[in-house]
Amino acid sequence: MNLAMPLPRIENRLCRNPAGERAELLAGLLQPEARINPKYFYDDLGCEIFTRICQLDEYYPTRTEESIFRAYAQQMACQLPDNAQWIDLGCGDCAKSRRWMDGLAPDRLIGIDIAADFLGLSLADLAAGYPRVECVGVVSDFTQQLDIAGLLAERPDSPPVFFYPGSSIGNFARADALHLLRSIHHHCGSAGRLLIGVDLVKPTDILESAYDDAEGVTAGFNLNVLNVVNRELDGDFQLEDFRHRAIFDRQQSRIEMQLVAKRDLVVRLGDSNRSFREGEHILTEYSHKYTPDGFAAILKEAGYAQPAVWTDPDGWFGIFLAGPV
Repeated sequence: MNLAMPLPRIENRLCRNPAGERAELLAGLLQPEARINPKYFYDDLGCEIFTRICQLDEYYPTRTEESIFRAYAQQMACQLPDNAQWIDLGCGDCAKSRRWMDGLAPDRLIGIDIAADFLGLSLADLAAGYPRVECVGVVSDFTQQLDIAGLLAERPDSPPVFFYPGSSIGNFARADALHLLRSIHHHCGSAGRLLIGVDLVKPTDILESAYDDAEGVTAGFNLNVLNVVNRELDGDFQLEDFRHRAIFDRQQSRIEMQLVAKRDLVVRLGDSNRSFREGEHILTEYSHKYTPDGFAAILKEAGYAQPAVWTDPDGWFGIFLAGPV
């Protein structure tokens, strides 16, 4: 008799406040330097466009990180604890975690993501392929609050390995990145580890072309956020009134994604109005770039020991493996 596989356990810890989120979005747009939180990039169309971005010749991070994992995954696995609880932060479809299920053979996979339905489907698919691994989902915005101590305590003999690939740590200001790294460190205990992908400093032309490709795919991705704002705030942004710009601020070591007004105009945002002068911009994303020593210093400040680091031959991207001091 064939018994149906049990569905993964899902814990929903996401407390949404739609009115508060809309108020925060409006407040950002009404600041002297207007800004939009990059989380608004990822509506259905935004996710589709980002998938295309990851396949562009100019967009090196995805394929470069993957090349490092292909080359050094076995070395990394040798430095990870046995019988681990594998915590995939922002797991999405769990594709990047799958490579570790055979070689590392963790006891448990904990996927954390903000999209409840997608998380459940992704974990069910992974659990079907790896029935020995217990799969648990946590619906949460871990960038705001990471609280899984009780969940980890269910398996005290299984050390946690936090997996945060894709260089998303670069989207945080330094203070916010430090806060998140400390939060992860708090959950590591004496035997836990953090395995994290970090985009590294490189020539300006390579960085800027990665965020402003010749086909204009990234421009479309950036401009689409105005469609999201229109839906959220009953706005009347016209996409043709703005152009995409990506610049590397070498002093701050970060890419800034902007939407620049092509002319003087006034935008309605529900009951509010916002005027833009020609050339004035809306900030939509930061993407900080680190040197290996610079990121190691942040890890040290957050309480970690000196990390192991693997890079590609050009030194464009780094995978850092760190544990508590």
